[in-house]
Amino acid sequence: METKQCLECGEKIVGRIDKKFCTDYCRNSYNNKVNKESKNLIRNTNNRLRKNYKVLSELNTTGKTKVTRTKLFDQGFDFNFFTSIYKTKTGNVYFYVYDQGYLALENDYFLLIKRE
Repeated sequence: METKQCLECGEKIVGRIDKKFCTDYCRNSYNNKVNKESKNLIRNTNNRLRKNYKVLSELNTTGKTKVTRTKLFDQGFDFNFFTSIYKTKTGNVYFYVYDQGYLALENDYFLLIKRE
């Protein structure tokens, strides 16, 4: 009979025939290494979305506010990260970070709104 070795540490595996790891620690450690790169991408994207949401929420306390692009940039807002786009019948394009949205106006102004 062939003895199997743990994919993480190389120890002999005792137990079920389809077992791949000797302990839960080895299984978790192996899977964390395998998924590290995709987890970093997701973590970084979520951090940017969270930051954008915080900026919009802090600047838009009334539900509808007008601010400049500079003010958004100064707060650390990143226009590349949003969760959805809404286009109105009149052609206006709103970008949303969850329920907080913004619409580009003239002269580098933005209308901040909260979706109800």
